[in-house]
Amino acid sequence: MRGAFVDQGRLFSYISPEARVPLNHPLRKIRALVRDVLSELNRSFGKLYSSEGRPSIPPEQLLSALLLQVFYGIRSERQLMEQLDYNLLYRWFVGLSPDDPVWDPTSFTKNRERLQSGDVFTKFMTKLLNHSQVKPLLSDEHFSVDGTLIEAWASQKSFRPKDGSGDDDGANFHGQKRKNDTHASASDPDSRLYRKAAGREAKLCYIGHATMENRHGLAVAGMVTRASGTAECRASERMLKTKANQAGHRITAGEDKAYDTADHVANLRALNVTPHVRQNNAITKTGKRRRSAIDERTTRHQGYGMSQSRRAMIECIFGWGKQHGTMRKTKHRGLWRVAADFTLNLSAYNLIRIPKLVMA
Repeated sequence: MRGAFVDQGRLFSYISPEARVPLNHPLRKIRALVRDVLSELNRSFGKLYSSEGRPSIPPEQLLSALLLQVFYGIRSERQLMEQLDYNLLYRWFVGLSPDDPVWDPTSFTKNRERLQSGDVFTKFMTKLLNHSQVKPLLSDEHFSVDGTLIEAWASQKSFRPKDGSGDDDGANFHGQKRKNDTHASASDPDSRLYRKAAGREAKLCYIGHATMENRHGLAVAGMVTRASGTAECRASERMLKTKANQAGHRITAGEDKAYDTADHVANLRALNVTPHVRQNNAITKTGKRRRSAIDERTTRHQGYGMSQSRRAMIECIFGWGKQHGTMRKTKHRGLWRVAADFTLNLSAYNLIRIPKLVMA
């Protein structure tokens, strides 16, 4: 028989959000892992807040909501608050009951900046990698490093001369010679005009750098710099120096041919890092073949080929962050805000993969 249509249904519901989430939902294992890590950050959270005044948004819930934003590619914090208002799955993950009011988007943003200034996102990633279930998955000897462009939240029209000359609105820039030395973005001064390759368009962007361990392809370090021709090499040296000091022994680093420069290879060897850099023997404009800084003393070993094979996995981190996360075009302005969002994307990628690796 035909069922009766009731527009609003029952007035009250006695089923908890916990019962509405399927037992095999992937967020269940992620939520348990996130709660373990957040409990270890309790002391760090306490240092960021005053002991007096009105209670703010709980940092545990705020960080959980930011992770949801990356998991589902929610484009803004205002939309995140809107979906938290009616999505029971999101409320369950964050820890809100069905009757709890959601937060004002402006207050949410202000509290998020408090966590950024306290370097909480980096601490969260460090605690996650040191978790008892995660640490056995990581390699402390073999790593890979690469970088990716992050498009800035700034228009080409905002890239104007620093001395104030030129047109008023910056719309008529065709035919002009524009450089980072003489021009800067009015809306995001930290961004830089950068071309990915010859023949490609130049964009205002940043460069995100990631270090991956080669055993399971998890991100173990990350940073964001202003876009320049030497940014990738310098960032690689900074991150690998930290990893070599933590390991206490010689490590290997797989990199693509963009890192094949004599000074970078020499710097890595001085840092107790074996550079497994892909050889760049391209033919130059003068018709001569370029001489690689990596010779047979490195390439003849079996480990060199293995590093180059595993190095490709780092593209999965960047691909996931741009396809599902918020890395393709940042919605933040300023180097430290973009860096915090990049670190959050790396942590979210690890959280997606860790439960599967633990089960395996």
